[in-house]
Amino acid sequence: MTIRIHPLALAAIAACALSACGGSDDAAPPVNTVPNGVRAIQSKSYDGVGDDLLTAGLGKAGLQSATLPAYADPLHPTAAELRRTAIHTSYRAIVDATTAGGYGLLYGPNVTAAGVVTTSDGKVAGTETLAFADDGSGRQNVTLLAQVPATFDVKNPCIVTATSSGSRGVYGAISTGEWGLKRGCAVAYTDKGTGGAPHDLQNDTVPMADGTRKRAADTGSYFGTGPQPSDLVAFNAGLTAAELAAFNQATPNRFAFKHAPSGRNPEKDWGHFTLQAVRLALYAINQQFGDTNAQGQRTVRFTPANTLVIASSVSNGGGAAIAAAELDSEGLIDGVAVAEPAIEMPAGAGVTVQRGATPVPVTGRNLIDFTTHANLYQACASLAPSLAGAPFGAAFAALYNAAALPIAANRCAALKQAGLLSAAAGTTAQQAEEALKRLRDYGWEPESAVLTPSLAAFEVSPAVAVTFANALARARVSDNLCGFSYAATAATGGVTTLAPAALADMAATGNGVPPSGGINLVNNRAAQGPARDFFSLTATGVADWNLDGALCLRELVTGTSAAAQRLQAGMRETQRNGNLHGKPAVIVHGRDDALLPVNHTSRPYYALNKKVEGAASKLSYIEVTNAQHFDGFIGLPAVLPGYDSRYVPLHVYLNRALDAVYDNLKSGKALPPSQVVRTVQRGGTPGQAPAIAASNVPAIAGAPAAGNAISYANGAVLIPD
Repeated sequence: MTIRIHPLALAAIAACALSACGGSDDAAPPVNTVPNGVRAIQSKSYDGVGDDLLTAGLGKAGLQSATLPAYADPLHPTAAELRRTAIHTSYRAIVDATTAGGYGLLYGPNVTAAGVVTTSDGKVAGTETLAFADDGSGRQNVTLLAQVPATFDVKNPCIVTATSSGSRGVYGAISTGEWGLKRGCAVAYTDKGTGGAPHDLQNDTVPMADGTRKRAADTGSYFGTGPQPSDLVAFNAGLTAAELAAFNQATPNRFAFKHAPSGRNPEKDWGHFTLQAVRLALYAINQQFGDTNAQGQRTVRFTPANTLVIASSVSNGGGAAIAAAELDSEGLIDGVAVAEPAIEMPAGAGVTVQRGATPVPVTGRNLIDFTTHANLYQACASLAPSLAGAPFGAAFAALYNAAALPIAANRCAALKQAGLLSAAAGTTAQQAEEALKRLRDYGWEPESAVLTPSLAAFEVSPAVAVTFANALARARVSDNLCGFSYAATAATGGVTTLAPAALADMAATGNGVPPSGGINLVNNRAAQGPARDFFSLTATGVADWNLDGALCLRELVTGTSAAAQRLQAGMRETQRNGNLHGKPAVIVHGRDDALLPVNHTSRPYYALNKKVEGAASKLSYIEVTNAQHFDGFIGLPAVLPGYDSRYVPLHVYLNRALDAVYDNLKSGKALPPSQVVRTVQRGGTPGQAPAIAASNVPAIAGAPAAGNAISYANGAVLIPD
C-alpha cells in the first residue's frame, strides 16, 4: 500500500501512536473515539440479500421502477421503510433510470467499477452507521452517515464523500456513493443541515433523525435526550408556545423546512459538515477493523495519512465538497471530483470568462443573485416564440397563457410596466424574447435557453430563491420573508390541509424545497387571501405570477433594507476562496445547465483557482456539451419529451472524473487536461429517442484537440466555442 503523508496531516500523525502509523510498538495506539459534536450513533449490518447499502434491498430492478416501495402502515412508516424509500427516491432524482438513457448499461448497480455490465442485482452488503451531530446549540442538527461495504480493503483503505444534493436528506447523493461502494470504499454522507421533512406547525409534529415523526411535546426538549437517532429531533422551527399559537392563528396549516428557516445559514458550514462526515467514516472503519486493546476498546488503525479520501458529490453537494477541500486543515481530503457544483464566488474575484472570441459580460454571481434574476424573467421568457419547440414549451403556453388565466403573459406585461422590459416591447411575444435576452445577458449560455419553459413550469427559480433567501438572511418562519410560506393548496390555489400519508413519509420523498410532496409555495399577501404563489392576485385583481414577491426577493440581493443587509452578510459567509491546496481535482459541468449556469460557477472558479494557486493548481475543468443539471428529467420522456433526444447523462462524466482522481492518487496517472467534451445527442423523436450508445458519451481525452482545450491566462478562463 502506498503511504501518502500530507503536510497538513503532520499533527494528526504525531498524535497517532507509533504502532498505528508504522513505527515502534512501544506506544499504545490511541483509542477510537466518537468525533466531536456527534450526539448519537446507531450501526446496522446489511447482508446484501434482503437489504443492502446501495439499493435498500430493492436491487437494480427495484431502483429502476417508478413505483414507490410500499409501507405496512402508510400513516406510520417505520425507519427501515423510510430508509428504503429515501434511497429509491434519491437515486432516481439524480440519475436517468431508464434503460434507453443508460441505466444498467453505462451506470447502475449492475455495472462494475471497471464498467462491465453484469446480470447482478447490484446489492452491496456492509455496515451503515447513522449519526446526528450538533455544535452544542441544539440548532445545527446535522445528520451524518457512514457506509462501509463488506468489500472494504483494509490494505487499500479509501473513503468517498457524498454530501446531499439540493436540500435533500442524508441519502441525497446515494448515486455518488455508488461509485465508492463498488470500489470497496467507505462512503461519508451528510444532509449538511438540510432535509425533506418539515415541522408541521399546525399540529406541532416534527421529524426525527431516523425519518419518523413525533409530536413535539413528546420529544422532551428541542434536541432530545436519548442515545438513538429515533430520539433526536431533526428539525424544529424553534418557536415558543406563544409564538407558535400566534403564528397558527394568523397563518394556519403551514410547514417549516429545515433548510429555509433554520435561522443559522447552514450553507456557510457545508464544508465543515462534509469534513465531519469524513471523520465519522474514519471512526466507523476503525470501529470495525481497528485492533482491540487490553480494555476491549477499538484502537485507531486508519488515519488521514494512510486512507485515501476523495471529496465528491453533485450540485450543492459538489459545492460542499469544494468547500471542504478549501477548509481542510487536517489533511483529511486527498482529491476532489464533483459534477455541476454550486460554487459561491467571492465579490471582486478579479477573474473573467471568455467563450471563443467573446468575453462573457456577467459572471461569478452567487446563486441567490442569479436565481432571483431568473425568478423575475423566466416565466415571461418561456413564451418566447424562439422556444416554441423547447421541452414543455407548448405545454407551458397552454397552461400558463390560457385565456382563463394568462399568468405568464401577465408577468410579461407587469415587467414592462415596472420598467424591467423596454417600452419598445409592445407585444407579449416581443416582451418574452426580451426577457429571454435578459437571461442570456446575465450569464446564461445560449444552449440553456430551451430549458426555460420546463424550469419555469416546475417553479424551480421561485422555490430556490425563497429557500436560500430565508437561509442566508437567517429568517425565522414567523418572519414570513417577502410574504412567502409553505402549505398544501387546493386546485383553486387556496391553502388547505395536507393528506396525513403525504406528511408521514416526506423525510424520504421530499426534496426540502417546495413544491414537494403536496406542499407548495404560498403568497400570504395575495389579494384574494393566501394562495399558491402563481395563482395569487395583485391588488388590481391581476394574476402576474406574484411579481411583487419576486421583486421583494430581488431587493434582498440588490437593496439596502435591514433584511437585505442580513442576506448579503450571509452571502459573504458562503463564498469560496479558490485555494484547493494543490489537491488533484476534476470538475465536470454541463454547458447547458440552466439552474447553475457555468458562467457563474465552474468557469470562474477554475480561473480563480488558477489565479490563487498558480503552478501548484491541479484542477481540471471538463465542460460537457448536451448536458444539463437534471439527469432525472431525461428519464421522464412522457412528461418532458425532448430532454431524452437532446441531453446525455452528466452522471457518466462524474464517474469518469472519480476514476481519474482515484487513478491519479493511487498510481500517479495524469489527470485529463481541461477541455470541452463534445457529446452526441440521441436525436430522434422527442419522447421516443433511440437508446443511448457509447458513441454518444465519448471519453474525456488525455490530449484534447486544440479546438477543445480549455486554458487560463491573466485571470481569464478561455472556453472554446
